[in-house]
Amino acid sequence: MLKLGVNIDHVATLREARYPRAAAGEPDPVVAARLAEAAGAHGITAHLREDRRHIQDRDIWLLREVVQTRLNMEMANTPELVRIAQGLKPDIVCLVPERRLEVTTEGGLDVAHHRYSLAETRKRLNDSGIEVSLFIAPDEAQVEASEQVGSQFVELHTGALAQRYGNPQGRAAELERLKRAAAQAHELGLRVNAGHGLNYENVIGLFDVPYLVELNIGHSIISRAMVSGLETAVRDMLSAMAGYPL
Repeated sequence: MLKLGVNIDHVATLREARYPRAAAGEPDPVVAARLAEAAGAHGITAHLREDRRHIQDRDIWLLREVVQTRLNMEMANTPELVRIAQGLKPDIVCLVPERRLEVTTEGGLDVAHHRYSLAETRKRLNDSGIEVSLFIAPDEAQVEASEQVGSQFVELHTGALAQRYGNPQGRAAELERLKRAAAQAHELGLRVNAGHGLNYENVIGLFDVPYLVELNIGHSIISRAMVSGLETAVRDMLSAMAGYPL
């Protein structure tokens, strides 16, 4: 079964628009996480950014208490966040790049040029009992470097697929990149997740990509939840993903 990790960052984005850095406010991403799990989500993803623009420290610690499935903490490779992760002990950490001016994560890690620091962080997290994933573009050099770093997972960046999905040639080219990267990662012993820009239409394109374990999807689900409710939105995504070949 292809698993679904629901990213709840944008629930916190909406809260912060009205209650920035407040001890309480609505909507509560922790409540959203519980609703997503009740609807069948296999995991919850939350990105604790350096600038705390959406998910706050309060959120991530409460999520660790209430999440019953799998807590995936996205974070940059910084000493502060590594220390937080070691204390928090999420089930998995996904290391991602961060740029202060971006609205959302715009690209994959350059693992090939940061092997040493990423390997050190990977070891520290693994020694704390936390699995590690690296968020990378579907690129041969980045997949190879991820294996050299020793990560357990890679998460393939699907943003280019999302952007080009409406163009048949562009869609085919991006799917070919993803297929090659997933096959290479599998051959190297890495488990393969994917995410970024996925929605109820383009998620079906990933049925051609082998060896996928989990998709991390946020914006599209939270957007639909504004109209249909979160539990319905999660169930709709699970239904859309149900045709992934075993």
